[in-house]
Amino acid sequence: MLADDPIQTAVARALADNMNDGGGKNADYIAALASVDPTLFGISVATTGGDVFNAGDADVEFALESISKVFTMALAMEEVGAKAFRAKVGTDPTGMPFNSVLALALHADKPMSALVNAGAIASASLISATNAEDRWHKILAGQSAFAGRSLSLSDAVNASEQSTNFHNRGIAWLLYSAGFVYSDPMEACDVYTRQCSTMVTTADLAVMGATLASGGINPLTKTRVIRAENVPHILAEMTMEGLYEASGDWAYTVGLPGKSGVGGGIVCVVPGRLAIAAFSPRLDQFGNSVRAQAAITQIAAEQELNLYLAG
Repeated sequence: MLADDPIQTAVARALADNMNDGGGKNADYIAALASVDPTLFGISVATTGGDVFNAGDADVEFALESISKVFTMALAMEEVGAKAFRAKVGTDPTGMPFNSVLALALHADKPMSALVNAGAIASASLISATNAEDRWHKILAGQSAFAGRSLSLSDAVNASEQSTNFHNRGIAWLLYSAGFVYSDPMEACDVYTRQCSTMVTTADLAVMGATLASGGINPLTKTRVIRAENVPHILAEMTMEGLYEASGDWAYTVGLPGKSGVGGGIVCVVPGRLAIAAFSPRLDQFGNSVRAQAAITQIAAEQELNLYLAG
């Protein structure tokens, strides 16, 4: 890759311009995330042609967290089809925090979106499996196929998450009581918690996003990961709920489908072209990385990537 490539230049500039932004703080309700170095900052762009551009701490692994919801949703949609997935999980934004019980109560305990915790637990339960280990290994294999390399679980992050996931266990039982979880509810909650503890780099995350940008084909391995017809549904979900309560503002100002995680990562997809991923642990009040948002916003503006731009 040429050092003077306009994308590489934009990535490097976004890192430099936002490096000194000290806003936000690490997620502190999960001990393993609270202890991550808050100064880490990495940015990557992966194109549908297989080029990857990096800057900063792009090779540092971090927990996938809620970004994992996108890829479990994709696998579940592959298994049951987009129409059935919509009926079983839902495809509407809640307008409430990602772990809201009130959002469930207002809709007869139906999760509404695969990108909030309730919907993610329901998505995990839709993966056909003989037991929890089988379900988990299918999800991990799916994440790895999107990344183009073998990903692994962080035992430390998983232990920290499993020891604090009582709220999610309650959500799982509410789903079960209403018929919107499709396996043992505690198994679904356990596997969902594990999927959040997979470790990735921004380079991995950019390739995962670029697989969606490529219509379901990994740009590095050239392997089809999901069917092309499911990609528009996934990107629509990311547009509506990908950055939680800030999703509408993100669509209004940046114009790209995205997904954030409380580990500090964000990925955005430009269909047919590329994906941008950024990581920095300090979060805003909605659980979205402060510096990752700023970096992606800057790159998207400079490269005129907003999907709603005319011409």
